Amino acid sequence: MRAIFDLIQTVAPQTSRVLITGESGTGKELVARAIHENSLRAQEPFITINCGAFPETLLESELFGYMKGAFTGANENRQGLFRAAHGGTLFMDEIGNMPLPMQVKLYRVLQEGKVRPIGSTEESDVDVRIIAATNKDFEKEIAEGRFREDLYYRLSVIPLQLPSLRERREDIPLLARHFLESFRKAMEKPVESISPEAMRRMESYDWPGNVRELENTMERAVALETSNEITLRVLPDRIAGYSGNQALAPSNGASGFPTEGVDFEKEIAETERRYLQGALERSHGVRTQAADLLKISYRSFRHYAKKHNL
Repeated sequence: MRAIFDLIQTVAPQTSRVLITGESGTGKELVARAIHENSLRAQEPFITINCGAFPETLLESELFGYMKGAFTGANENRQGLFRAAHGGTLFMDEIGNMPLPMQVKLYRVLQEGKVRPIGSTEESDVDVRIIAATNKDFEKEIAEGRFREDLYYRLSVIPLQLPSLRERREDIPLLARHFLESFRKAMEKPVESISPEAMRRMESYDWPGNVRELENTMERAVALETSNEITLRVLPDRIAGYSGNQALAPSNGASGFPTEGVDFEKEIAETERRYLQGALERSHGVRTQAADLLKISYRSFRHYAKKHNL
């Protein structure tokens, strides 16, 4: 994370486009805001859009604007987000979910620095720094034809990969205490610490929702805690009952299978990743030894390591 902070300071004064990748909840928008606030554009607009939240036609009008009468319901001229962000930064979240036809139009804007509202014949220059983010695997998306390779290279002038929370477990106590202090003050509650057992469970949990999940967990814990210390009692069952050395942790049901069902592929993927990380830690990063510990071939180890970005 220190290396990422250093990179933010280095790239912030530039105008180069930045592509932030990482799992959901790792703080991609916070990084984008940090880049903007440390740039020469800090006094100009910082505008965000979730590219996966709009259908293609609506996304085009949001980004580029439209003229009165361009389509049914267009009762007045409206500038798009590119024009609204002129001089500042446009943060395009979930860019990997953008439909292919819109990718073509975005590529043209990035190439020429001009936008044309829907229904207009005139183009206007825009000076906008683009910071994009995604939780998608672009190599896979490009290979399967869901994302344009030329647009990817336009966006990823400076790539920035955010690690998941389970990859930096030493940050969990720091973040947990930060959120505790924040929510303690906001709720005006005398909760001052986290019990050692509660902290151990949080440190061993894999946090699939990353920092966002940890923040929500601490908000819940502070709200429910009646003593001056966060205890296991106020942690969600998935964390309070979590054991990191269990491949799967089903509960309930006569057969040990959870009554509410299970996301099989997600559980298997998380288990694979946990064992890979454990083997790498035990072997001090020597991959051939890690493969031996897992009793698989080195070729298989490389396949799984690539699959899980390790």
